[in-house]
Amino acid sequence: METEGFPEETKVNDRGMVTIPADIRRHLDIGAGDKLRWNTTEDGDLIVEVVHQREGVFDDFEPVDVGETNAVAIESEFGAE
Repeated sequence: METEGFPEETKVNDRGMVTIPADIRRHLDIGAGDKLRWNTTEDGDLIVEVVHQREGVFDDFEPVDVGETNAVAIESEFGAE
């Protein structure tokens, strides 16, 4: 892969935007919805961290078994909307 030992270059456009090279996107599994966290060191080096954001809001929750449900019985007990 190009990114191992050979830096890739991209150009900053007039709106301050850059394109992440495809090899790097694939290597780091960067996809739509992910974020990049930008930081600098005291020496002026740029550090970019990938923050994966493709999971849903409730993906951190453990599933809970509530047993079987019967929609017909519930509708007759509580009524239909």
